[in-house]
Amino acid sequence: MASASSVEIAPSILAADFATLGDAIHAVERGGARILHVDVMDGHFVPNISIGVPVVASLRKATQLTLDVHLMIESPERYIDAFAEAGADMISVHQEATPHLHRAVHAIREHGRKAGVVVNPGTPVSTLTEVLPEVDYVLVMSVNPGFGGQSFIPGAIDKIAQLRQMRSGYTQAFRIEVDGGIGPGTVASVVRAGAEILVAGTSVFRSPDPASAVRELQRLASEAVLQRA
Repeated sequence: MASASSVEIAPSILAADFATLGDAIHAVERGGARILHVDVMDGHFVPNISIGVPVVASLRKATQLTLDVHLMIESPERYIDAFAEAGADMISVHQEATPHLHRAVHAIREHGRKAGVVVNPGTPVSTLTEVLPEVDYVLVMSVNPGFGGQSFIPGAIDKIAQLRQMRSGYTQAFRIEVDGGIGPGTVASVVRAGAEILVAGTSVFRSPDPASAVRELQRLASEAVLQRA
């Protein structure tokens, strides 16, 4: 059985106030977060524009937290070098965004970074079969990507469970991450299904006390680990 510490909360800065971003990051650090999720959007692959390489470089200078950079962009392989050099520790690319997923994964790992692949709500996890032995983590989108604050799509639970089952057949023990609609009401179900990294934006940064919000999500996640079948 996995230990309670195997589940981590990754606050997503997409929901933070960028005018006081440094304070927000320090708050989640106090709450015990070890991963900071960074959404990069280009306005093409998803209908929103967020941040780019310079912000990631600034974040690297401001925190020692692991920077989990999620590339929601077209042709992500074109930008892997830049984000790796800016200080990203984890870089994930969408299965739907590139015809060269295997190449992109290897480009990330060549930089010594953790390589992740992402699937949207409408994409079956079976499309990842050929790259699962090569990745460090798989990110399941539990909302349609592009905007924070959306409601959790229940079908993500089955995908997480499928990935957990599929993982048993590989020597490469990839981790399972989930992003979208994660809060006190959804933590238990995704953790019981097998999720190990929980991306939480609105439920953390839009709360009165982000540090306490992280601690509460971690508490709920730790309890749910003990309930895994």
